[in-house]
Amino acid sequence: MIRLVDRARALLGPEMAGPGFALLAVVVFFGLASPQFLSRATFGSAAFQLPELGLLTLAMLLPILTGGLNLAITFTANIAGLTAAWVLKSHGGADAGPMAFLTGCLLAIGAGAASGLVMGLVIAYTRAHPILVSLSMMIFLRGLGEFLTRGGDISGFPAFIQPLGHGSILGFPIPLLIFILCVLIWHVLLSRTKLGFNTYMIGSNIEATRCSGINTRRVIVLVYMLSGVMCAVAGIIMLARFNSVRVGHGESYLLITVLACFLGGVNPFGGFGRVMPVFVALVVLQLLSSGLNLMGANQHLATAVWGILLVAVMILRFAAVRFKFFKQKEG
Repeated sequence: MIRLVDRARALLGPEMAGPGFALLAVVVFFGLASPQFLSRATFGSAAFQLPELGLLTLAMLLPILTGGLNLAITFTANIAGLTAAWVLKSHGGADAGPMAFLTGCLLAIGAGAASGLVMGLVIAYTRAHPILVSLSMMIFLRGLGEFLTRGGDISGFPAFIQPLGHGSILGFPIPLLIFILCVLIWHVLLSRTKLGFNTYMIGSNIEATRCSGINTRRVIVLVYMLSGVMCAVAGIIMLARFNSVRVGHGESYLLITVLACFLGGVNPFGGFGRVMPVFVALVVLQLLSSGLNLMGANQHLATAVWGILLVAVMILRFAAVRFKFFKQKEG
């Protein structure tokens, strides 16, 4: 039994303790507060809502691990969605065929990658701060999207796209399955590849990484390109889920993605963090929102609770560091 616990601890890592405890606390609290919380309907609703936020959080995760930030994730997703929508509209709108949708998805992914490529090149070669670069890209993409749509939205897509946002396979929502697949890809990327290792190295100390012979510019460009690609995947899912595309879709998710990363044990200064704890943190945030809705609270209160949760996590982390410091001193 002890050996099994040790293996699980080695596999999940110590950073899983915080999100795991938070998940347990949320399930117990809302399970007692509302008899409807522990139901198939609640978890089914959360499963359909989670992928949008989850995919954008994965897009935010890689830049944070390098010590950077991508503030343009939501507008990159929307521009990618607009790209796919434009292709569908140009091929008949609701009468467009599967090949038009496939072409639109490929061009959408290309648009997301191009956005990340520009940011990565500017950050890598000018050493401008990622916040300023991504903020500039966010403003550009927002203005471009407003110009192209005249502040409105684009709707009227083929019916065969809807299952991508609302369908299920063997009882599992298709958007959730896509999100889980992306989580596994990110997990393998960060834990099993050279790019993942170099990403952590850059986040820990970029100058030391550069002196060790690693092409830090190339890694940073790839990181932001992959971030843009994940944004594009989120944009395609949002297109299918809402059956429309608008520049402001998912705008409120931006800061929540940072909260999810931080709650999942990611170091905000880079160099440390894993995908699985972030995944659990996302589940916690979604269940917290669902629980508050069942108790009659609106989404604004859920957002306020998320902010309080972030402050609480920072206080608990500070207390844990201080406790370890005094413990080492006594030893």
